[in-house]
Amino acid sequence: MNTAIRVVTVLLLLSLPAVAEQQGFQDELLDHMAGNWLMTGTIGGSQVTHDLVAEWVLGHQYLRFHEVAREVDSEGVPAYEAIVFIGWHQPTSRYTCLWLDVTGSGGQFPEATGHAEPAVDELAFVFDTGDDNIIHTTFTYDRESDEWHWLIEIDRGAKRTTFARVSLARQ
Repeated sequence: MNTAIRVVTVLLLLSLPAVAEQQGFQDELLDHMAGNWLMTGTIGGSQVTHDLVAEWVLGHQYLRFHEVAREVDSEGVPAYEAIVFIGWHQPTSRYTCLWLDVTGSGGQFPEATGHAEPAVDELAFVFDTGDDNIIHTTFTYDRESDEWHWLIEIDRGAKRTTFARVSLARQ
């Protein structure tokens, strides 16, 4: 009897880390974004190549991606770098995104925070910059190719322009 209790106790203790890990935010679409990516396309009218690493952090509550441009300035510093957190805002039942980057525009909270309604294979975040500009950042997952496509558009008054169109392929 004591041996059976010990075995059950050990099995329960061994299962605790797995139970704790599963308590985090579970999202099948964001799971497809986790990994190492090569991002190519056009941003601000220029061809770009960036490396991007996405991983679950903080108890599996947020998907964090770190994006770094391969293009560098005259001092060898990457032309662009961002750290982005995507999670779920339970009270409003929508995704939330915190975008921090080297442009400094993300340092103005809450302008660095966007929200997206749940949709199949798409995260369409809307960021209100607070200066009469609205940034639409849409991540679309292509299941067949296992690639992501991003479109960034900016509303300035009644006019919407495309700022970026890039694709992510697994490395």
